[in-house]
Amino acid sequence: MQITRLFLVRHALVEPSARAVVYGSMDVGLCELALQQEAAAYRWLAARLPEGARWVVTPLSRTRATAAAIFAAGYAPAALEVEADLAEQHLGELQGLSHERFAELLRHPPHPFWPHAGEEKPPGGESFAEVVERVAAVLNRLVEESAGQDIVIVAHGGSIRAAIAQAMGLTPHQALIFSIKNLSLTRLERHGADWRVAAVNEEPFTAPSGG
Repeated sequence: MQITRLFLVRHALVEPSARAVVYGSMDVGLCELALQQEAAAYRWLAARLPEGARWVVTPLSRTRATAAAIFAAGYAPAALEVEADLAEQHLGELQGLSHERFAELLRHPPHPFWPHAGEEKPPGGESFAEVVERVAAVLNRLVEESAGQDIVIVAHGGSIRAAIAQAMGLTPHQALIFSIKNLSLTRLERHGADWRVAAVNEEPFTAPSGG
């Protein structure tokens, strides 16, 4: 049986002005200070990710910049393929609003661990349930194209949760329970027709300080 391994990395922390609003699928830059402070995380990813993998990013520049930082930390540079349907959830007319104003305009109660519910569909945007559908289609295609190989995907919190939903057969609400931190690694495997979750939100180990 061929095993196809997917290594999903959430992009690095975005700039402070972007974090002040609900940016969704807006194209925002990375935080320069965080890029310097998180050097160890990039080195960990460069060593942790498999050599010779197929690399996929989204159209949003923060994924490409994160991949470039991993290459600079020691991973041999690879060609980057762009998959539009792995982008973050498009929040339509609500993108760019303050978090407070965004919350005021929701039609459904927010998720306990996410700014909005899985069924929330902002005007001109999409619901997280729709994100799950488009991400599932891309993952299935990538696995068919690269059966038995390794694929690194630099994506977003929303699309990585959607990938977990696809692998585990979760509802959108259940998928939003997962914490996906910036620069964390989620590993999925496809064994024939079956998905396996190898790790979620993997981070570099930090030894506890002595007391």
